[in-house]
Amino acid sequence: MCYDADASPPIHGPAVTTVSSAPLLLTSADATQFAAYLAAPAQPTGIGVLLLPDNGGLSRFYERLAVRLAEQGHTALAVDYYGRTAGTRYHERPADFAALPNLMPHLARLRPDTLYADFDAGIAHLRADAGGRARAVVSLGFCLGGRFAFLTSAGRFGLAGAIGLYGALDTINGAPGPIQRAGELRAPILGLFGGADPHIPAGTVAAFDAALSEGGVPHEIVTYPGAPHGFFEQELREQADASADAWRRILAFLERAED
Repeated sequence: MCYDADASPPIHGPAVTTVSSAPLLLTSADATQFAAYLAAPAQPTGIGVLLLPDNGGLSRFYERLAVRLAEQGHTALAVDYYGRTAGTRYHERPADFAALPNLMPHLARLRPDTLYADFDAGIAHLRADAGGRARAVVSLGFCLGGRFAFLTSAGRFGLAGAIGLYGALDTINGAPGPIQRAGELRAPILGLFGGADPHIPAGTVAAFDAALSEGGVPHEIVTYPGAPHGFFEQELREQADASADAWRRILAFLERAED
């Protein structure tokens, strides 16, 4: 996972609206319930954000990030991945749930069809009255969630765009990644990466950039020199400039989704 239990996302600036937020349960196409967290601004822009966590699933970091997005006027819905294997009470999971030896059985049972059905349910909720009646929905993901966000650029999801921070790009255990599936992607993409991220080397980022260009996908790829994996965190003071720039680009991307 990218973030410890006590980690907080960086603050962009003053809130432009008040926010109400709460956990909720959504139901997927196979009748499975999964956990989510909705942050709704009092004065919404009409843009909904499907917030896709790192491989640890839904946590307080993403609850806080949902609120900070909503403070800027964008309704945000963070979803969990593990309703089928770990239940819906994500706050009650063991502190070491996201440690890889413990997480691997849950990761191994993720399937594209049910995972994408969960995303469909989240997108539908954002477009419904209860989710703020978003006119356009953009995915925003981190690490594994960044990989998922890039893949939701495919036309079947009907999104206005996809944003991924240090999203895994290449084949994993035989499953093609965003590089290999770039020809299927359609919605505009913003990719933000750390130049000192050992998990996603510069050559892999360049290959993604080239694959998107070849596929005719509108995109912007930004790499922050010296930034590590998971740089978008309040406590990493030395990454404050990178986080501030990432916030500016994320919010500008969301504003363009309104057009």
